[in-house]
Amino acid sequence: MSGILAFDIGGTKIASGVVQLPSDDSGRPKITLQDEIPTRPSEGGDKVRERLICFAASQLESARLDGLEIEGIGIAAAGVPDSATGEIISATDILPGWRGQQLYAAFAEITDLPVYMVGDVIAHGIGEAHYGAGRGSRKLLSIGVGTGIGGAIIIDGDPYLGAHGVAGHAGHMTSPLGQGFLCSCGSAEGHIEPVASGQGLANLYNRRTGRQLVSSGAQVAQLAQEGDKLATSTLSDSAEALGACIGGMANLIDPDGIVISGSVTKAGPVWWNALQKGFSHSALPLLSRILLVDGNLGGQAPLIGAAVAAHRHIAHQ
Repeated sequence: MSGILAFDIGGTKIASGVVQLPSDDSGRPKITLQDEIPTRPSEGGDKVRERLICFAASQLESARLDGLEIEGIGIAAAGVPDSATGEIISATDILPGWRGQQLYAAFAEITDLPVYMVGDVIAHGIGEAHYGAGRGSRKLLSIGVGTGIGGAIIIDGDPYLGAHGVAGHAGHMTSPLGQGFLCSCGSAEGHIEPVASGQGLANLYNRRTGRQLVSSGAQVAQLAQEGDKLATSTLSDSAEALGACIGGMANLIDPDGIVISGSVTKAGPVWWNALQKGFSHSALPLLSRILLVDGNLGGQAPLIGAAVAAHRHIAHQ
């Protein structure tokens, strides 16, 4: 059996697995040799790259010993990668020194296999579009709501990246609710991420209480479940504002499906109902009936998406 050796590079860990794609769209990918290592971002981008390559060499050897034929390598990378050159062209301080890393050149030191890289949120969207909750959608808007907020636009199975590779950056849509909160990009001009991501929910709740009472969105959701009215209104206001931003994106790209993934989606019905409400009020009438659905691939989505992207790239070479 042949497969794609996939990597998902995040701020906390680097996950990997050999993804064997089904022969038709009705099946589901099989992932073997799943393993992970800590990213250790504080060591700097060069060390992260070196650890990635050592991990890749180990995975390739394990695949060889297991008799798995590897047709190529797919990477879901944090930051904004250049898929043509293999360079990380933009990255936040979550991974210091990650910007400028040349991953294709690094992989070429250990293998002659073709390598293809996309952003981690893009890979997540590709995975959901092909084998997850977005299956069957020709124009999918995929939104990830976790530590930050990201997005991907998937058209006929392929990502639309835009002129600079940053299309779909949903967290940097503006909302009155975000005014005065500092975004991870450095702006304090009303981006939605600092009030609607997991950390954003905590930011908003703490601002409203005037004290640093919580450190995560999960804590806000738990307080809401326990009957804390301020936590409930914070959860609702944040989700409704995010839904309105997603509605604005939908008005621009006209999707036929919208998938929402990430840790914040576990916040419960208050969050989901407010998200749908904000979307329906913001979207054009023709789009307002689109249901926002929960992604169903979980943490495997980026690995699957990276494998799909690499497989399609290799097939078209």
